[in-house]
Amino acid sequence: MRKFMLVVAAVLASPALAVQAPKPAAAKVSLTRLDCGTIAVGALDVFSDTFLYAGKTKTLTDSCYLIRHDTSVMIWDTGLSDALVGKPAQASGPFSMSLTKTLVAQLAQVGVKPADVDFVGISHYHDDHTGQAANFPAATLLMGKEDFEAAKQYPPAQKALAPWISGGAKSDPVEGDKDVFGDGSVVILSLPGHTPGHQALLVRLASGPVLLSGDQYHFTEQVANRGVPSFNTNRADTLASHDRFDRMAKNLGARVIIQHEPTDVAKLPAFPAAAE
Repeated sequence: MRKFMLVVAAVLASPALAVQAPKPAAAKVSLTRLDCGTIAVGALDVFSDTFLYAGKTKTLTDSCYLIRHDTSVMIWDTGLSDALVGKPAQASGPFSMSLTKTLVAQLAQVGVKPADVDFVGISHYHDDHTGQAANFPAATLLMGKEDFEAAKQYPPAQKALAPWISGGAKSDPVEGDKDVFGDGSVVILSLPGHTPGHQALLVRLASGPVLLSGDQYHFTEQVANRGVPSFNTNRADTLASHDRFDRMAKNLGARVIIQHEPTDVAKLPAFPAAAE
């Protein structure tokens, strides 16, 4: 018996088998959809390089997102310029754009000030996703490296991203995927094709994973049609990114939120409520 007790004591004393400290509790993560504009498309065919939507029109939404990770705050995309508030819809080519309430005003409704925002994640450099970014100069910009470089040559983005392009604010040009908080709960996904450094976002909530599309898709019909807009920068990359995005959605059983699709609004709680 004494020999047995000595063996047990030795095993328990072994560093490899010592009782480990409990793992920290998972971070509390929430996701809130914000209204960042409306885009009426007068010629939907620009969203197909195979002439699929000739003669059709559609009204798209422009959405932004607030992600809370314990005490940290992240904004995903910043919508149309707040200069549109209170003005008639602004036409640009086949698009007519309007905005009723600023991103900052909506954040104030849920107790978030611009200085509280730790990260601004941008799916890509187009002005309907960067429009209100300059309101958060204290935040670190998370943007695809190639898109950050392209933004420096694109006047609307030059203005919207001026705090970071000038070097006055902290930027983190992303290459590949990025685990924002290091625990797998919020992951930026590299999906080039729409633009060279285009990104989507995976948010793992307690209720299940959510995929925010960026502009991987613009509306639901594109998913089945494998649509490639005529203004995408690389067709092959777009199709490869479609495949990756779709496979992730299936394998994770994720709620897919196409950021410009009005019907996808119903997949998340109505503002100011958050999905958790």
